[in-house]
Amino acid sequence: MTPNLRRAVRAIILDEDDRILLCRFDFPHPAVPEQAKAVWATPGGGIEPGEDPLTALRRELREETGLAITTDPPHIWHQEISAADHPRASGGIINDYFLIRANNFQPRGDLTDAQLAAEENLAAFRWWQLSEIAGHTGPELFSPRDLTTPLTSLLTAGTPGRPVQLGL
Repeated sequence: MTPNLRRAVRAIILDEDDRILLCRFDFPHPAVPEQAKAVWATPGGGIEPGEDPLTALRRELREETGLAITTDPPHIWHQEISAADHPRASGGIINDYFLIRANNFQPRGDLTDAQLAAEENLAAFRWWQLSEIAGHTGPELFSPRDLTTPLTSLLTAGTPGRPVQLGL
């Protein structure tokens, strides 16, 4: 493992109809390759010094979506992206994904839309059905790129006993 990988936490937030909440990050953003217009990814972000992953997840969700979680969600996916695979980031990134079930809500976090746009290049939120992700033909990408496969497994097989290793 490269010593300067950025550690991050992400939330797989599923509503009562198994729709997933995704954030649209516009270029320029570390998750958006230069050739892409935008990337749809799960809410979350970097772990700050002194934070453990669940504290970081709670902070990120409060800031971005306004969702407050009180229980420890299961750790379901793990992803390591090397510098060679990660656009414009030195060293790459480690993403740990946690599953959260919530009733559908309109995301409204502690940060204003202007702050999210300025700090994160976060442009929008959207609830997606699996079929919409699988059939998407727009110019935007998803993170992980093959979100359909692990999401299908999660929805059909349930919460894995240990985190599933994801690719790019």
